Amino acid sequence: MHIIRAVGVLSAAKIMGLIYGTLGLLFIPIFLLAVMASMMAGGGNSVFSGVAGLVLAVLLPVLYGGMGFIMGALGALLYNLFAKWVGGIEVQVQAAPAFQPPV
Repeated sequence: MHIIRAVGVLSAAKIMGLIYGTLGLLFIPIFLLAVMASMMAGGGNSVFSGVAGLVLAVLLPVLYGGMGFIMGALGALLYNLFAKWVGGIEVQVQAAPAFQPPV
């Protein structure tokens, strides 16, 4: 058994920021469909809501990425604090078999 005693805060934050930013990119089509549906349904300021929806769709990955970065850093900090008190996560590792080319 191996124990993870600490997590690099900045490295965890960068990875989480990239993961959440990518998720934000995946949500853009769904968000744009919702904006288009609301514009088609009518309403007073459909042009304004359409432009606002497009701006929010562009900002969505940036906002998700920023929140992922902040929450990743906070999560890593909390993990390091709690791991000092109660120990880290126990992980069992196994060496990968050596590559053997076909004969």
